[in-house]
Amino acid sequence: VQLVESGGGPVQPGGSLRLSCAASGYRFDDYAVGWFRQAPGKEREGITCISRREGTTFYRTSVKGRFTISIDSAKNTLDLEMKDLNDDDTAVYYCAATERRTCPPFVGGPQTYQYWGQGTQVTVGL
Repeated sequence: VQLVESGGGPVQPGGSLRLSCAASGYRFDDYAVGWFRQAPGKEREGITCISRREGTTFYRTSVKGRFTISIDSAKNTLDLEMKDLNDDDTAVYYCAATERRTCPPFVGGPQTYQYWGQGTQVTVGL
């Protein structure tokens, strides 16, 4: 399984950005998948999870209403639409995938995801 993120970069406060994650050897439709982020000096935190099979999505409180996770089944990509970005959103963003059908409680910790992308940097304010 390989996951590759794209779409990161610098963005002004209040701006928007769309991240995408492409997979090989894995179908996003079949499992619970999500996005994590890690800011400098902080732990990696789960921000959202989606299970197409269960029809469920979960968001961390700090991004709810601003971020939207989705799956493009035709392209087999996992996307993250981010709006109204602020300085606290600056981090390396990771696409993560599990071998389970349901999202872990409260998005779950890094240990509950088996596959990871290499990360893409999002910098708000530059």
